[in-house]
Amino acid sequence: MQLNSTEDSRPNGVAIATNGEHNGFSRRLTDEEFDRYSRQMIVPGMGREAQLRLINSKVLIIGGGGLGCPAAQYVAGAGVGTIGIIDGDVVEPSNLHRQVGHATSRIGMKKVDSLITHLRDLNPLPTYTPYTYPISPENAADIISQYDLVLDCTDNPATRYLISDVCVLLCKPLVSAASIQKSGQLIVLNCPPTPQGKVDKKYPPCYRCCFRKPPPANTQLSCGEAGIMGPVVGLMGVAQAGEAIKILASALHLPSSIPSNPEDDPHNLIQPTLLIYSYDLTAAPGPFTFRALKMAPRKKNCFACGENSPQTLTLEGVKSGNPNYIQFCGIQTPKIVLPEQDRITASAYHAARQNGQLQNHILLDTREKEHFSFGSIDGAVNVPFGKLLMKAATIKRHGGDAEEILPVEISEDQKDVPPIFVVCRRGLDSQEAVEKLKELGVDRGGKRKIVDIIGGMKAWKEEVDPSFPFI
Repeated sequence: MQLNSTEDSRPNGVAIATNGEHNGFSRRLTDEEFDRYSRQMIVPGMGREAQLRLINSKVLIIGGGGLGCPAAQYVAGAGVGTIGIIDGDVVEPSNLHRQVGHATSRIGMKKVDSLITHLRDLNPLPTYTPYTYPISPENAADIISQYDLVLDCTDNPATRYLISDVCVLLCKPLVSAASIQKSGQLIVLNCPPTPQGKVDKKYPPCYRCCFRKPPPANTQLSCGEAGIMGPVVGLMGVAQAGEAIKILASALHLPSSIPSNPEDDPHNLIQPTLLIYSYDLTAAPGPFTFRALKMAPRKKNCFACGENSPQTLTLEGVKSGNPNYIQFCGIQTPKIVLPEQDRITASAYHAARQNGQLQNHILLDTREKEHFSFGSIDGAVNVPFGKLLMKAATIKRHGGDAEEILPVEISEDQKDVPPIFVVCRRGLDSQEAVEKLKELGVDRGGKRKIVDIIGGMKAWKEEVDPSFPFI
């Protein structure tokens, strides 16, 4: 059968019209593409036209972990033509309960290489581009400029602000997600992509519009510190892929898709939604519960995309370190806040116990009860750091006996004041706990020693007990 330029052929000789001429695509669907994507193409709203858009699209996935793995799987499965993945980490055993694109056999392998190995088994048709190093202010623009859409699958605020800023500067839509412990959130930003400095109620926000200030530094916990439930981060990653497919298939990643009149916005792009999911381990089985919060459009005073933003944010500035994302987000770094006499190394504390110098003392372990349950130093009493701070705040506000904060009864005899040693996971919370106890007067005017164990339980494992199950 003779076919014209808008037809494709199958082995059985059936003529299948393509849309190559109608949409500027010179290529046709191959037999393998037709077989692989046919169930997707028959979904209402998809069809061959949308599939060709996906095949001709380029998606950058920043982060090959809990969010990036499920997102990459569904983006690759849908047939996006070029998929870039950027991540500088390697696969570890602790990743595998949630990072479903990796495998036990690939522990120690670069996450990017591991994930691409998995994706090629799933779908060998896309072009996979690896970036086996972290995204940074120096390389972000060069990488992001090569793609149509970005999925932010990272796990820290500084990187999220960086990615959003560069997406604004390069006019790229961004699908951003985050997840920690039992909660996750998702939002589509700068879609349709809008030039920097244009502000109107029909223009979508950037990350800075929605989150003008980063969370306090002491609340910025990683999955390694706070923990994470696999199904939660998996849901968010799958949702990111769904949004990416919708945007690309509908050509919403093109600046021409911005509605000239807000009333003509068929996709409700003017007021994007922040999707929030919480996973309750104690609730009875039932349907998933999501909350959707309507977000405002672009803000006139936004540093990144507002009216004066072309003067405050530039690609050259980002590359040269302006703004300083680490400083802006106040990332905590380990620091010594206590004088030397109020601190002791893990090995020195252990030696003092062994030689009988500390027969009568109190050891407070301020880790969360889940961490404490895996193991502790003999005789330690668990007082989670968060609860200690709450009790301290209550006593300070309403009064009361400061020593009620301790989990043991203390003699009123001023001569009998056993010292208190405080340990946490890595040696940061314990320093603050020592300061707080002294501030409340638990040191009885200096008569009782309150001492921080340097480096926490991590140091205990390294200096004293290598078999200790540090998590």
